[in-house]
Amino acid sequence: MHDFFIKIGSNPIMAAINDLDQLETAIDSPCENIFLLTGNIFNLKEIAYKVKSKQKGLYIQIDLIDGFSKDTWGLEYIVKNIYPDGIITTKPNLVKMSKDLGAFIIYRAFINNSISLQKGIQTIKACRPNVVEVLPGIMPKIINKVHMETKIPVVASGLIMDGDDVKLSLDSNAIALSTSNRDIWYIK
Repeated sequence: MHDFFIKIGSNPIMAAINDLDQLETAIDSPCENIFLLTGNIFNLKEIAYKVKSKQKGLYIQIDLIDGFSKDTWGLEYIVKNIYPDGIITTKPNLVKMSKDLGAFIIYRAFINNSISLQKGIQTIKACRPNVVEVLPGIMPKIINKVHMETKIPVVASGLIMDGDDVKLSLDSNAIALSTSNRDIWYIK
């Protein structure tokens, strides 16, 4: 079993970092996994060291890292030199490349209408990531549908505002949730 699943067994709430000013707070929070949604070629190794030194899982959204080409070389550099616990991407071709490199992969699906839902489900079935992150994460029926049709674990993410949203997401077949809302990081 991958560490991702072990860590969410302890705490299903993951800290999403979209501003590096949040990094220390996230590292010190009870969150066991961190989704890194920012960074660049110059600071990524230091960020990874800080996160890993606290035994936190690090999942890097490759599409949002500045200074890296979003191709095989940039991805291979991150996987083989930064050593994240996994890669997050919105791009199906990077899902395949990540899998070829042996990386744990989270496919990020933005679902804002019925067309994006159907296309998202088709893409998930075709590329078979380890986990799907559904945005926004406050759509219990959609989260359940994605999980039921793909049989892939789902993480809810985006627009999660309070404890009620956490409960709603986790009750809808999401195995965990990712949020940049610091108040949510401390909900048990």
